[in-house]
Amino acid sequence: MVRGRRRPSITAGGCRCRAKRGGVTRRSGQFRAGGTGGDQLLAFRTLIKAQATRGAWIFVGEMQDSRSYLGDAGTAYSTSWVNPVDVLQAYGEVAVEDLPGQATTAIQMGRMTLDIGSRRQVERVEFANVIFNYTGVHIRSKTRGGAQWHALYAVPVTRLPAGRAALSDNDISGDEEATNRKLWGLHYIRPNSFKHLAPGLTAEAFVCGLDERDSNDNPTPNRHYTTPGFRISRPPKVGQWDVDVEAAWRYGTRRSSSNTTDVRDLKVRAWTLHAHWGRTLDLKWQPRLVVDYDYASGDKNPIDGRYDQYERLFGSRRTDLGNTGIHGPLTPANINAPGFRIEVRPNARTDARFAYKAAYLASKADSWVVAGVRDSQGRSGSFIGHSIDSRMRYWFKPKHLLGEVGVSLLLDGEVGRNAPTGSRQGDTAFGYVQLTGYF
Repeated sequence: MVRGRRRPSITAGGCRCRAKRGGVTRRSGQFRAGGTGGDQLLAFRTLIKAQATRGAWIFVGEMQDSRSYLGDAGTAYSTSWVNPVDVLQAYGEVAVEDLPGQATTAIQMGRMTLDIGSRRQVERVEFANVIFNYTGVHIRSKTRGGAQWHALYAVPVTRLPAGRAALSDNDISGDEEATNRKLWGLHYIRPNSFKHLAPGLTAEAFVCGLDERDSNDNPTPNRHYTTPGFRISRPPKVGQWDVDVEAAWRYGTRRSSSNTTDVRDLKVRAWTLHAHWGRTLDLKWQPRLVVDYDYASGDKNPIDGRYDQYERLFGSRRTDLGNTGIHGPLTPANINAPGFRIEVRPNARTDARFAYKAAYLASKADSWVVAGVRDSQGRSGSFIGHSIDSRMRYWFKPKHLLGEVGVSLLLDGEVGRNAPTGSRQGDTAFGYVQLTGYF
C-alpha cells in the first residue's frame, strides 16, 4: 500500500543541495602508450540539487556542470573530465509500506545516480570530475531485521560530447540514454550476519548483469555478462580489527572489439578479488594499519577463443587502487597487486592516508589496461611498478568547505620499459589540489 506518512530510512547516492568543486592536477612523466611528457588540467564541477515532497512521493532534480581547462595536444581528454550543463538526476521516488516482511520500501524511477554496497560494482563516483548516472528503476527495501535488498534495471547514460575537440572546448551537448545497453542487478546486505562467531560482520550477496547490442550511433563489443559475487566486511573501529573481502565471478560472451564487422563471440570466464585486513589503534591520531590485496584476471591467450580479462564496468577503483584523474595507472583488470596503507585522523577536521602497491600483470600476454600497453607474446615481464599514493583532507569550515591535496608516484617496472608499445619514459609523478564547497 502506498501511503504518505513515513519516509524510508534507506540511503542512496546523493549530495547536498549545492556543491562547487575546483582543482588543479599535474603529472610529470608518461606511462601511457604513445604519450609523451607531462600534463596538467584545471577542473571545475558544480552540482545543484532540488527536492520536493508530495504525499508518499519525492521528486528530485540535480544538474551537473563539469569543465576542464589548461589541457594541451597530449592531454587524455575523456568524458570523465568534461560534461558541461546537463541533467544528472531527474526522478520520482515513492514510499511503499506494509509489504510482507519489509519495514520500508522505496521505488525510484527516472534518471539517477547509484551507490550500492562497497561501490565496487556500481558507484556514483566522487573523485572523477563527471559523475556516472543511469535511467531506469531502483527498488530499495529494508526488512524489520535490518537487512537490505536492492533491485536494479537501468540503462547507462552516455555522456556527451565525446569527440576530443568538443571536450577540449567544453562544448555543451545533452546526454543521452544508451538504450542498446541494459544494466541489471540484485544485491542483498545483512548486517551482523555472524554475531555468534564474530560480532559486527556484514554479509552481502549480489548478482549483476550487462547486456548490450550495436546501434547505429553506438557500436559495442556485444557484451552479455552475468557477474555473481559476495562480500564479508567489518567497518573500522578504534581498538578492533576490520576486514573486507569481496569476490566476483563473471561469465557470458563478448566480441574482441566494437567493430561492427566483428561477429565472433568469445566465451568469457573472469574473476576478481579484493581483500584487506586492518586495525585502528587506540592512540592519539587513531592510526589505522592495513594490509590489502587486489586481483583481477587477465586474458591468458589472445587467440584461444576466450576472453579471460575481468574488466571494470561501473564500479569504483580509486579507494582500492589509488588516485585516478589524469594519472590512475591501476584498474581492476589484469592486475595482481599486494600492498598496505596507513591512515591517520589527527583531529575531527583532518584525515590523511598513505598507500603502497606492488603492481603486476595477472597475465603477461594481456594488456596493462590503463596504459594501453601489451606484449601478446608475454616476453616483457609482468611487473608494472611500485605505486605510491597519498592524500590529506582538511575541513576549513566543517560541513561547508573541504580542502584536499594528494601526491602519487609510479616507479616504473619492466612492462613499461620492455613492451613493444611501452612509453619508456621512466617514473611518473602526479599531484593535485582541490577545494570543495557545500552550500
